[in-house]
Amino acid sequence: MTHITLVEDDVRLANLIQQFLESNNFSVTVLNSGENAPQLIIDSQPDLVILDVMLPKMDGFTICKRLRKSFDKPIIFLTAKDSDFDHVLGLEIGADDYIIKPVVPHVLLAHINVVLRRSSHQSSNNHQDIIVGELSILKKSRRVIYQQQAVDLTSHEFELLWLLAKNADEPLNRDYIHKQMIGREYDGLDRSVDVRISRLRKKLGDDPNNPYKIITVWGKGYLFNTNAWQQPLTEQETP
Repeated sequence: MTHITLVEDDVRLANLIQQFLESNNFSVTVLNSGENAPQLIIDSQPDLVILDVMLPKMDGFTICKRLRKSFDKPIIFLTAKDSDFDHVLGLEIGADDYIIKPVVPHVLLAHINVVLRRSSHQSSNNHQDIIVGELSILKKSRRVIYQQQAVDLTSHEFELLWLLAKNADEPLNRDYIHKQMIGREYDGLDRSVDVRISRLRKKLGDDPNNPYKIITVWGKGYLFNTNAWQQPLTEQETP
């Protein structure tokens, strides 16, 4: 049975979500405070975490950032704040999806199923490593090494780099990347792909003003440039 941890301080809402999900064959653990949530989640290793943004003791963003150091399972944010800042920040620090309150149960269930399917597909992908010049992308251990240095990537950033590198020297458009990474069609407004590309470039020492490792091909999308990984990092480019 799929195990979900729900971190939500609204006890009534948490109980309603728990009852609904358990009626749909999920096992649900509820935490009503952010205090100790990261360690409890890491210890129990649920298959998915549903995380409220506004929590007592420790907010959802802080919890997510702490979890992503050692927890690679899906995280869905619940947020009452319908703003680009909150959405972008949540995705940037490692969330897989977000849902705006008030929560519609069947919409929540649909999001959960999409995220779980995507996570399962990513886990079952072949584990052949990708090595390009001085860059090694190690699928099974989900590690990235560049010039013999480990590059600290979130789960999303790793999957994005893997997707780009698997299609090296071929531009991938935003719609395709969005579908592969987020699991739904691009709506023309969601900036999550752009945010992740920007973060990935920064961590890989790409020039933000004139990127050459992950190139923007105007009108076509983003391209992983195999030639760039033969070049040594300069002092300014060190991640």
